[in-house]
Amino acid sequence: MNTLAMSLSNGVTKQSPQMPLKTVRVMIKGRVQGVFYRNWTVENARELGIKGWVRNRRDGSVEALFSGDPNSIQEMEARCRRGPPAAMVTALDVVPSDENPGDGFDRRPTV
Repeated sequence: MNTLAMSLSNGVTKQSPQMPLKTVRVMIKGRVQGVFYRNWTVENARELGIKGWVRNRRDGSVEALFSGDPNSIQEMEARCRRGPPAAMVTALDVVPSDENPGDGFDRRPTV
């Protein structure tokens, strides 16, 4: 959906541009595996209306793709810097992406 419908007082529906989407790929390093990080990420992303995915990497990091409203992406980045209670994030690398995020937010297999 590229536009939002707005109902005017006279009953006419006006189309307005939707906020632009922001898509980023995120690498989270530190104590981020075995601490519920992926499930926590899924819950937070869905709460914020973000599309994309999250997965563990064999090097011990967690990788994610976030796509959505720029303010929601900024909030998700801030949450990922803290992580769930048992995590200790030491680095968060964020790079722009043009990858298709899909229709929801999923947990993917380790790579």
